[in-house]
Amino acid sequence: MSWARIMAPLSGGQGDPAAVAAAVMLAEPFGAEVACVYTPADVADVMPWMGEGFLGGVQTTALESLKEAAAAGEKNARAAMAGVPYAKSQFVALQTPVWAGLSAESRLSDVVVFNSDPARGRGPLAEAFQQMVADEQRPVLIAREGFKVGGTVAVAWDGGKEASRAARLAVPLLEKAQKVVILGAPKASSRTFDPARLQAYYATRGVTAELQVLSETGDAAPALLKAAKAAGAEILVAGAFGHPRLQEFIFGGTTRTLLNSDQPSLFLSH
Repeated sequence: MSWARIMAPLSGGQGDPAAVAAAVMLAEPFGAEVACVYTPADVADVMPWMGEGFLGGVQTTALESLKEAAAAGEKNARAAMAGVPYAKSQFVALQTPVWAGLSAESRLSDVVVFNSDPARGRGPLAEAFQQMVADEQRPVLIAREGFKVGGTVAVAWDGGKEASRAARLAVPLLEKAQKVVILGAPKASSRTFDPARLQAYYATRGVTAELQVLSETGDAAPALLKAAKAAGAEILVAGAFGHPRLQEFIFGGTTRTLLNSDQPSLFLSH
C-alpha cells in the first residue's frame, strides 16, 4: 500500500511555502507526485454580490481587479513551488468554477496537505479545508512545526466510523514510522470498543503498534493531545467531524480542540 499523489492547495499567500515543503516531505518517502493546486477566489462566487448597482465601468473595474489579484496570487504560488525543488512537482491553476476543479483534483489525490491556518478557519483556504474534509471526505494532513515522516505516529481510536477510516487510510504513513502508538480513551467515549482490535488489524499489515489505554473521562481531546506529546508523536491520526458540521462548529468537540491545538501535526479523515 502506498501513496502516489499528494495535493497542496495554494492561495498565493504567505502560508504557501510551508504547505509545499510539507507536501514534498510527505511525498518523498513514497516517490509520489506533488500537485500544487492554486485555488483563487472564484469570480463566479463574487458576481452575485455585486448586484444591479455594479454596472458598466464600475463592474468592469471590479472584475479586472479580481483578475489582477488572481494573476498575482498565481505568480506567488508558482514561486512557492519553485522554492522547494522536487522533480515530481506539478502546478495546477484552477479556473472558474474553482470549487468544482478543487474537488476533481482532490478525488485523484491520496492526501491533501494544509498548514494550520485553514484548519483553524483562517485565511483564503479555510473554506477549501472544510470542503476537503467534510464534503469530499478526503484524508487531510495538517502540517505543523516539526512535521516529519518516519518518526512517531499516534493513532486516536474510539471504534467509530471516522476513526476507522482515518486509521485505515493512514497505513502507508504508519509503515514509514519508527514507532506507532494507539491511543484509546474508553471512559471518554459513549462507544464500547477494544483498542487491541486495531492493534491486531495493524499487525496483519506488518505494522507493529504499542497500545496505550487512557483513564480520563469527559472530553477525550486534551487526554489524546497530552498522550501524543508524551509519546513524542510528530503526527496524530484521528477521525474528523463525528457530529454534524454545524453542531461541531458551535459546540466545539474533539475535532475542534485538535484543530485549535499547536501540536502535533494531524492526519484527519471524515
